[in-house]
Amino acid sequence: MTDVASQGITVLLVDDHPIVRQGYRRVLESQGDLHVVAEADNAAEAYGAFKAHAPDVIVLDISMPGASGLEAIRNIRARDPRAKILCFTMHNEAVLVKSAFNAGASGYVTKSSEPSEVVKAIRAVARGERAMSDDVAHSLADASLSRSGSVLDELGEREIEILRQFAGGATTEQIASHLNLSVKTVQNYHYMIKTKTGARTDAQLVRIAASCGLTKL
Repeated sequence: MTDVASQGITVLLVDDHPIVRQGYRRVLESQGDLHVVAEADNAAEAYGAFKAHAPDVIVLDISMPGASGLEAIRNIRARDPRAKILCFTMHNEAVLVKSAFNAGASGYVTKSSEPSEVVKAIRAVARGERAMSDDVAHSLADASLSRSGSVLDELGEREIEILRQFAGGATTEQIASHLNLSVKTVQNYHYMIKTKTGARTDAQLVRIAASCGLTKL
């Protein structure tokens, strides 16, 4: 990683939408101190780009085809616990924010944020600080004040990721391949997710995932 103070901040952009990456590459590089050194459109490419370029900050979306940003965060942090990762996504649900931070993210901003807020968050994360956009902070505050909580509060990060992929239409075999797990392990997770959420059918699991912002019906 570079000496941030003297050479600026190198950035890896990870998003499955090329137009989003192109737009934010222009925004970031117009700042003078931010330099996009690589792009990726999925979790596997993100891991490879991180190994190849060792950027100061990884800016990535949580929702991508295949393994999600949460899995990318875990893999990158497993390789380098010092890696600084800023989640940049359309979802501000508290359960996803908490999962991202638990996985090792340093910051979380939504795509509804002003570009200046994203730039500010990147610089904060590069300094080793935690960064959140205002809507994310409000979502966490509301969740902490709510007595009901989320049904997903009972699930671990891996279970949330498997539920997200399942609700998105992935088969057991595809999930196992994406997450480097055995089919039997995914089946066991599936059973435990049903038990913890109280879902009796797969259709109920999909509705739960949609109500918690993990996917769309």
